[in-house]
Amino acid sequence: MHYFRRHRTDDSKRSVPARDFLQNCPPEVRAHLVAVVKAVAEAPPPRFGGGLQWRAMHGEMRGWFEVRDRHGGWLYRVFCLLEREGAAIGLGGPSVVLVTGMRKANESAFTKADYARVRALGDEYRSRTPRSVLE
Repeated sequence: MHYFRRHRTDDSKRSVPARDFLQNCPPEVRAHLVAVVKAVAEAPPPRFGGGLQWRAMHGEMRGWFEVRDRHGGWLYRVFCLLEREGAAIGLGGPSVVLVTGMRKANESAFTKADYARVRALGDEYRSRTPRSVLE
């Protein structure tokens, strides 16, 4: 399990979007989302079904996975990528990479622009080898 860390040429602060998102979540949401990712990392798909907590995304988000939680009228999502060949790209082995997160009100949807921002961070992450992750 790794957190994507923005490269200094793209973000002088070298932010870690998924970690920053999780730090701003209620503690019980943060604990739940991280526990699901750890379970996935320990028993990667297809062995980990994940039910409604870990989902493969579709359409323009094909290739992405999301970890889900609901709390206090909000839906929390962490967007992840699987790196099955992680050793070849500097991750030490197969990895789940937490890229970013967002929340939305119950019964609402993220916009195309929201998903485009997630994909842009994924493109930034994939643009470098070795991958830029939090050490």
